[in-house]
This record gives sequence, C-alpha cells and structure tokens, in this order.
Amino acid sequence: MTTPSATDLLEQTAFLSPVWARYSDILVERGEGVYLYDVEGRRYLDFTCGIGVTNTGHCHPRVVAAIREQAGLLLHGQANIVYHRPMLELVAELRTIAPPELDSFFFSNSGAEAVEGAIKLARQATGRSDVIAFEGGFHGRTAGALALTSSKGKYRHAVAPLPAGVHFAPYAACFHCAVARAAGADPSFISGAAPDDAGCCGNPLRQIEHILHTQTTPEDVAAVLVEPVLGEGGYMVPPASFLQGLRRLCDRYGILLIVDEVQSGFGRTGRFFAIEHFGVIPDIMTVAKGIASGLPLSGIIARRVIMERWQPGSHGGTYGGNAVACAAAVATIRAMREERMVENAARQGALLKAELLRLKAQVPSIGDVRGLGLMIGVELRTAEGMPDAALAKRVVAECRTRGLLLLTCGPYDNVIRFIPPLVVEEDQIRDAVRIFEDALAS
Repeated sequence: MTTPSATDLLEQTAFLSPVWARYSDILVERGEGVYLYDVEGRRYLDFTCGIGVTNTGHCHPRVVAAIREQAGLLLHGQANIVYHRPMLELVAELRTIAPPELDSFFFSNSGAEAVEGAIKLARQATGRSDVIAFEGGFHGRTAGALALTSSKGKYRHAVAPLPAGVHFAPYAACFHCAVARAAGADPSFISGAAPDDAGCCGNPLRQIEHILHTQTTPEDVAAVLVEPVLGEGGYMVPPASFLQGLRRLCDRYGILLIVDEVQSGFGRTGRFFAIEHFGVIPDIMTVAKGIASGLPLSGIIARRVIMERWQPGSHGGTYGGNAVACAAAVATIRAMREERMVENAARQGALLKAELLRLKAQVPSIGDVRGLGLMIGVELRTAEGMPDAALAKRVVAECRTRGLLLLTCGPYDNVIRFIPPLVVEEDQIRDAVRIFEDALAS
C-alpha cells in the first residue's frame, strides 16, 4: 500500500467538520520536548502545549515507554467490572500531590466530563439544585458544563436551552475591575502582583452575597465553581483574599467549593495545583489536560465524606480510567516529580514574566502581563484602551511564520497566552520572547 503524500492527506481536511476554529494548517509529523516538526521538517517552538496538555513535553520518553508497555498488557478494563494496576497506581500517586483532605477519586475522559460529574456529585451530596459560577469562566462545551461557561458568547450561541440553576458572579479580575480603577488603584500593579498581595477590593464577594439575596438563596446553592486562575477567560490571577473569601462564604452557608484545575493543574503555575498558591482547600477539585501528557483522562478528587453521598449507579462512563491513559498519568507524575518540572515551571515562568514585563514597558499596545508559573497572558489594547483582537491575531500569525506557536484567549480574543511545556529551558524562553517582540514590531 502506497503511503499517502502530505498533499493527499491535506485534501482530506475538506471532509472534517468546520466547527473547530483552526489556528493553522500545519501538518505535524512528530513532537519532541518543546518542539513540533511538520512533514517538511520545519521546527516550531510550541508554546501552546496542546492547550496546557503536554506539560512533560511532547513524547516524553518515560511516558512513551509506559504507554507501550501497558498497551501490550491491557488496553481496557471496565472500571465497574474489574480493577487494574494502572488506576490503583494512579490513585497512589495522586495522593502524594493532591491536598490530603481530598482523598477520594473518580476518573473520566475529559475536563467537561469531570465538571459535569462534579456538579452532579455536589447536587446529590447537598440535596440542593443551584450553582454559582463566574463571568469569564470556561468549564467545557457539553450541555451541563456549557451552562457554567461564560468565557465567550459564541460557545453558547444557538444551542439553548441549557440546564438551569446557574448564576454568574463577577470574577476578581483586577485589571478590568471598575471598583479598583475608581479607587485609584494601579491596575498594572494589581494584576501583576503575587496572590498574597494587599487583597481584593471586596466587590466580587459582595456581588455573590447579592446573588444569594436576589437570584437564589443559600439553602438552594449546592456549589460555587471557580478556576483559581481564569483560563480561557483571559489568564486572570485573583488576589488570595478573593479565593479565601469564597472558602469562608461556602463554609458559612454549607455550600461546596469546587475548584476547576483542568488547565491550571499538574505543575502549570509552578505548583502541582494552582490553588496551593492561595492557601485554600476546596471540597471538590476537577483535573484533566496535563494529567496524562496527551492521553484522554480526567478526574474528580473530593473529600471522602462527600463522595460517599454519591448514589451508586448514578454516574459512570465506559472509558473512564482507561488502563493505558492511567499508565501514562502515573509516568507523568513520576517524571514531573523526579525531574523537578514543577520547580522548573516556577523558575522559567519568573523569567518569562520578567521578560514580557520588560517588553510591556516599551510597547504601548501591551496593556497587561499576568499569570503564575508557565501560565502567562499578555493583553493587547488599542490606543484608546479597548481590546485589540485584530492585533493579537496578526501577532500570533506572524509568530507562527517565524516558528513560534501561540494561542489567544479572553472574551475578546485579545490576550496572547504563553503555555510552554514544563521542560522548557532558559534559551527557549528567550527565543520565544525575541520572536514575539519581533512580531509585535513588524
């Protein structure tokens, strides 16, 4: 059989659904570390990381070896029929990195599935119906997860009705906070500060209290769902006081706090989980993306007392906890720990942020640089201070031409996100910033 040429293969793209908004027409042949290589051998510095998935780098040798070995032993063992070694080994590994208070696990395939399951768990465990989510949050595109998502209106366009019982509160996005600006705070300082800064102005927490008095009641709210760092919504880092205030509010009313670590987890922010930066322990945590270095796997991690209230048979899934994916996840966590990737993310993230802040001081179109670890966003603005999505699109395209892959995010697509693999090195960080700077200048 003749191997199809690249041209023949690209002709097949005409038969793919157009529902995916595509960033490029690159036909990738292979990946290694922080690089992707196309069929013609051109190398790209990949600062998209599969949208925060390939945290250990492309085709990490230890992960590849674990996949190959497990594929020769067992491909699939239905989780409610048999146990298998990779899943139980994964539980043991997760117990070493998750908050010890979260000691019960359920596995699915995707972040959206994990969020759907977490909401079902919260509702059954509390006997309540409503959920409070946040403006700009992204939690998935299945119906239940989409009902909790507000990062872009187009995700919800023409698919109504969505499940009810969801209320949206403002996120503590200090750079965009009208209250902070009215008080005369410097938004550049606020959004660039560490999570233990002077604190939130308090308005987002007051707005949640207002929701509990006007749109629902505390007795009807099962959970508050929050991203510790806003992902698709613009890479916003809230003050620690905001998340700590959420914890106190949930405790006061008997509401469960669900933290969505799908994008921010597994070392991305310089800690295994972003919530560690804020000194907050959630009741339920959802994980996916970086957990298995590219294989489909997600999880719900919760307090056992909550998980025990989930009625047997009320949730499940054919492929959840797949043996090969679990083996990849075990290898991922071990490689991260033993090769000190999380520490590298903190160190290289500090360099990346410093270099981008240096650039911000020179380029008026950069309105803000923010993030934790290797989860950094650069917000581009017009001379009038408005979101500049057109410039962001041109810069990303120019970077791609120059061999650097980047993505945009935010409700207006004017935030460029830097999310390289956690194995990135100093010279690669500097190369990426240089290309980004040249692209802006061009």
